[in-house]
Amino acid sequence: MLEKKPGALRDGAPFVAWDLPRPIQTVRDRILKHPKGDRAFVELLMLAGEAGLDTLTVACELALEGGIVSAPIVMNELRRLIAPHLPRVAINVPDGIALTTEPIANCHRYDHLLGASYVH
Repeated sequence: MLEKKPGALRDGAPFVAWDLPRPIQTVRDRILKHPKGDRAFVELLMLAGEAGLDTLTVACELALEGGIVSAPIVMNELRRLIAPHLPRVAINVPDGIALTTEPIANCHRYDHLLGASYVH
């Protein structure tokens, strides 16, 4: 229902007294203040349908700890939590291969690209 009518999140009878964990309530209240916040929070709930409410709670806690709360940040935290953890693979580098000259960062090249001839 929320997927088709995200506005029901604010006034829909099943959602008015919805007992969510405190971090999710705090994030919901902040996200709903933004334009299209209803839709953004519904997207979080849809992703939480796959991950579980506990995982969404942890993602909301992480976003709140970071101090910046928005749907994309919570979604990023949620995806990090549910992403498969890949094992670290050691790369064997053959002997004799070594960096002989340390690269030097030259950010002035980017300033040059900002010149009038390159920016449209």
